Amino acid sequence: MASPEIETERLRIVIAMPGLEEPLARFFEENFAGHLDRWSPPPPPDGFGASYWARALAVFAKEFEAGATARWVMLAPQSSGPEVVGTCNFTQIAKGPWRACVLGYQIARRHEGRGLMREALSATIDYAFRDLRLHRVMANYRPENARSARLLERLGFVREGFARDYLFIDGAWRDHVLTSKTNPEFDAAWLRD
Repeated sequence: MASPEIETERLRIVIAMPGLEEPLARFFEENFAGHLDRWSPPPPPDGFGASYWARALAVFAKEFEAGATARWVMLAPQSSGPEVVGTCNFTQIAKGPWRACVLGYQIARRHEGRGLMREALSATIDYAFRDLRLHRVMANYRPENARSARLLERLGFVREGFARDYLFIDGAWRDHVLTSKTNPEFDAAWLRD
């Protein structure tokens, strides 16, 4: 499977592949503590440095080739070198009659509130529905994360439930609101591939 790229009005969105080690390490160094940490699982023991990304990106590339994940990196096209604006990850991709995945996303502190995540998610969800031929994308958020609630609602996600002690985040098991969006153009013939 070739590594796709998506161009939007303000972003270049690429599949997470080797070569992005340093930009991703910078993104997490600048944004994890005090910003992403309250919404994200704990970091790996050795942190999110370039050596972590060298290992992780090799795994992510294999997962994408196997059709198990599609982990996207949002890049600012006007920057002199690759600047990571955020990430959006479609993981646990299942085929057969399930045809679903789980979506997670994060954006740099300095890029919040500009509509960039909505722009990226609109494009990558379209890719998941059209190119990966998925029927359902699930996204879950902590009840106090009002920004994620509004974003998912604007994107057409529907609240489906509430999960107690769902994910270990910020030092404790945290409740999550469960949402999903289904593909209005899903073709049952896709179930055969």
